[in-house]
Amino acid sequence: MNMLVLEIILTKRREMFLIEGSKHVGTAVLYGLITIFMMLITSSLLFSLLLRFTSVQESSLQYIITGVSFITLFVGGFISGGKGKQKGWFLGGITGLVYSIIIFLFSFLGSDQLFTMEQFIYHLCYTLICMMGGILGVNLSKDTER
Repeated sequence: MNMLVLEIILTKRREMFLIEGSKHVGTAVLYGLITIFMMLITSSLLFSLLLRFTSVQESSLQYIITGVSFITLFVGGFISGGKGKQKGWFLGGITGLVYSIIIFLFSFLGSDQLFTMEQFIYHLCYTLICMMGGILGVNLSKDTER
């Protein structure tokens, strides 16, 4: 009888841990995605103003825009890892993957276009950069707790 009660209690605790863990992952990824989109909106506004009111051409900003995109996704992964405090590679990877899926859906549903091979490679790199940010976010968040 006691063994059955103990098994039921352990099963309930395991279920509660899994539910709380998934909420924690979801919250961390959401914070990372919000950070990414806020930074991208801000940088897009700045670049559009720069292009509109100066003689700078879009082709001359191509590498700068790509660099800003990588930094933005790194920061988003960093925030996800920092909020999650564990499994930074996983949180960053999920954040990068969800970002890529959102962009793919906008591209496909808005313009009826699939990713080109070049865009696929970019988004693969974005996910890897986000994973690196998540790893660093977890490690630095643990250092501040000590």
